[in-house]
Amino acid sequence: MLAHIIKTVQDAQGSKAPVQKLVDKIAGIFVPIVIGIAVLTFVLWQIFGVDNGMVQGLLAAITVLVIACPCALGLATPTAIMVGVGKAAENGILIKDAESLELAKKVTAVVLDKTGTITEGKAVVTDVYWHNDNSNTASVLYSIEKKSEHPLADAVVKNFSKTEVVELSSFESVTGKGVRATYLGENYFVGNMTFIKEQNISIDDMLLEKATAWTKEAKTVIWFTDSEQVLSIIAISDTIKTTSLSAIQQLHQMGIEVYMLTGDNESTAKAIAEKTGIDKFQANMLPQDKAAFIKELQQQGKIVAMAGDGINDSTALATADVSIAMGKGSDIAMDVAKMTIVSSDLNKIPMAIRMSKQTVATIKQNLFWAFIYNVIGIPIAAGILYPVNGFLLNPMIAGAAMAMSSVSVVSNSLRLKLNKYK
Repeated sequence: MLAHIIKTVQDAQGSKAPVQKLVDKIAGIFVPIVIGIAVLTFVLWQIFGVDNGMVQGLLAAITVLVIACPCALGLATPTAIMVGVGKAAENGILIKDAESLELAKKVTAVVLDKTGTITEGKAVVTDVYWHNDNSNTASVLYSIEKKSEHPLADAVVKNFSKTEVVELSSFESVTGKGVRATYLGENYFVGNMTFIKEQNISIDDMLLEKATAWTKEAKTVIWFTDSEQVLSIIAISDTIKTTSLSAIQQLHQMGIEVYMLTGDNESTAKAIAEKTGIDKFQANMLPQDKAAFIKELQQQGKIVAMAGDGINDSTALATADVSIAMGKGSDIAMDVAKMTIVSSDLNKIPMAIRMSKQTVATIKQNLFWAFIYNVIGIPIAAGILYPVNGFLLNPMIAGAAMAMSSVSVVSNSLRLKLNKYK
């Protein structure tokens, strides 16, 4: 983990932000222009023929080259990026590249996964109902969920931990829906209601009423059936993180739209959305649906940040403009995402956006002073004041001024370390 953090920070600090690429292009034009100005300065001193014109012209040309050394221009962006990425790491936000840090300030919509992102991801079974007294199949349910990698399956496994394990003859996971397995020639299914209905299994009205009542309490309902009937329904509750409420509130105050996407059912999603203050949500979402939803927002001109923690979020994370993984989530999500929140605290998202704004503002300040320094310094170095008051800039003073411009840019970047982002 430490090695991963160190490598991520080092790679990010050495990467180039989009604005740096622009600065590089400007520097490519700036250097030949300055050389041209230096040559022109030398020629003009000869043309207007003052005493010691050759010496004065040569000194003026050298002074132009010395004072125009593009150090401040070259340092403006990388110093701010280095400090910004380092400060983010201090606050538990790992940023993979400078582009993400620069782009975060432009985010207009944040899309959040539910399980493990808004909620703790530590699901607990709260209710179990065996239909027609089919509790003798508990060992089959336990064995199926033990093979599943879904967070909700862990809750079932913990609840039935004292149950005997049986040998399944087949097991298949259906992403975003559930799992199917075979035991002693009989097919069994565990998943959401949509998945069960796809198997053409009838559901009693009494079971529907019980499931509806549980979902209104923000509980997720898992259905367990064989090939003919529902054997059991299980209610699972996942606690909302205490930090999620304040994070969503901060994002709203920043004028950013917040969306929640979940593979869970409509009722549970609505209950979670109401508790957290999210007014826009989508339920029953498959992994490809999440990615399509993000593309739809992007087509509306929004800059989208996506935060998730699971394998099923990786496609959506790759699609988003700014991708954020929860540090306690899957390795794939963290590998795809451009940012990783080590503590999985959603408050770090508005913090990252504020850091981005401060870093980009510092870059702009650095570039402004670097350009102003050259705009004022080059004419004076060329001797523009000589006809007025006989002033000529000493090359040594020009060298000191050039060094001071670089010091001022670095000092301004270091101010980022003093900022408070909470």
